[in-house]
Formats: sequence, C-alpha cells, structure tokens
Amino acid sequence: MKYSGWPEPSELVVGKVDEIEDFGVFVDLEEYEGKRGLCHISEVASGWIKNVRDHVNEGQTVVAKVLDVDESAQQIDLSIKDVNDHQRKEKIQEWKNEQKADNWMELAFGEDIDDERYSAVANALLAEFGSLYDGFEAAAIHGEEALEETDLDEDEIEAIVETARDNVSVPYVNVTGYVDLEVPDHDGVDVIKEALQAAEGNGEVPEEIELEVTYVGSPEYRIQVQAPDYKTAEGALEDSAARASELVEDHGGTALFHRERHEDDE
Repeated sequence: MKYSGWPEPSELVVGKVDEIEDFGVFVDLEEYEGKRGLCHISEVASGWIKNVRDHVNEGQTVVAKVLDVDESAQQIDLSIKDVNDHQRKEKIQEWKNEQKADNWMELAFGEDIDDERYSAVANALLAEFGSLYDGFEAAAIHGEEALEETDLDEDEIEAIVETARDNVSVPYVNVTGYVDLEVPDHDGVDVIKEALQAAEGNGEVPEEIELEVTYVGSPEYRIQVQAPDYKTAEGALEDSAARASELVEDHGGTALFHRERHEDDE
C-alpha cells in the first residue's frame, strides 16, 4: 500500500536511493506513490563529506526525516543523518509490517481487488487502528469484536478475521498467581471442585485468553494466564481468583490470593 498524498515535515519515511549526485542523493519514497525526495550532501551524514558514495549506495533502502515539503514545486527535502539507530530500526520494522499487511489484504480479498475497494477497506482500518498491521493484529486477537466500530461490512470483517487468524503471529504474555482454598464442611471437596470450575471461567473466558488452574499442594492452586498484553492477563488472573474465592467464602470457607508460592511449598 502506498499513500497518495504528501509526507509531513518531521515525519520519518522509508525510501530507496535512486540517484547519487555530487550535491546529494535522490530517494524514491516507498510509502508514497510517485514521490521522490532530495537529501542534500550536508544531510547525508555528520561531518565533512568528500564522496557521497562513501555513505550511501544506489538501490540502498534508507530511513530519512522529512525536513520540508513544497507541493507547488513538487519538492521534498530529506535528512538521513537526523535519524538515529533506534528510529531507523523502528521505522523499518513498521514498514515491513505494513508490507505484510498489504499481502494479507490480497489474501483476504484476492489479488484482483480493485483500487477503490482496497482503499475503502484500508481507510476503515487506518481510521480505527492507525495502520493496516495493527488492524489485522487486533482482528487476530479479538476477532470480529475488534472491527465492530469500523465502517466495514460483515463479509469484509469475516474475511479480515479469517486471514488474520491464519497469518498473524500474535505476541502473548504469561502471568501466574496462586489461590489457597479451604472449606471445612463435609462437602468441602465438592465446593472446591466447583470453585476451580468457576476459576477457569465455566467456559466463558474470552477467546484471546488461555487460563488454566492446577493443583499445587493442599490448599494451594496455581492459576496460569496467557493473554495478548499484561493488562488483560492481570485482569483475567484477578478475576479468576475472585470467582473461586467468592464461591468458597459463600460456603463458609476461606480463600487467599497471592502472587508467589508459599516458601514451605518450594
């Protein structure tokens, strides 16, 4: 996907060195359709430059900062030296992610998708998520629910979710906690079993969350949660412990949630 407009001053852009002259470097912008920028020799690298080719090569992919845009003159001034290593790596990764998302669009809607429909779907994802990649990642994690607020129709949402689930590698985090459950009554074993089922969500845990409760040693049980981010994982962990605790306490028992195993159980 390439944008049809112009980049903004201070924006970081990815480009390919197209032509090298004594006075600077011409760069074709990979993210903007038909746009070419000039990086003056003084903006290629810090310090005195004897030969521009000592610093860049034709065909090289570079990350540059937009210094100025003159639409009337069709001119974009760039700086390569103003981009640090961290910014360069981050921007390249962002660009690669968008290339992946562009490929996913073709998988979802076919290689022969026309420009008008592509733009409509892409703009809907951009408006909601800021990038195509983030839109597909959200669809992979949260399914159709993630796209409910977009302007996409049901068929488009279904196609995106199916493609995302098949192709997006979703980052996950893992958190662990423990809960002590004790019920002194004669039916205490049955209550504990019911409490553990409640802790596991009784089949109502969201799709993006994996939750498992295992026995450690009486009266301690381990709760393990895998989720897309720490906030979601921590919330699911605390909710799991709360469900079990509430049920046990309703039957006259005691419950205690803690993050580390008891020392004497090591």
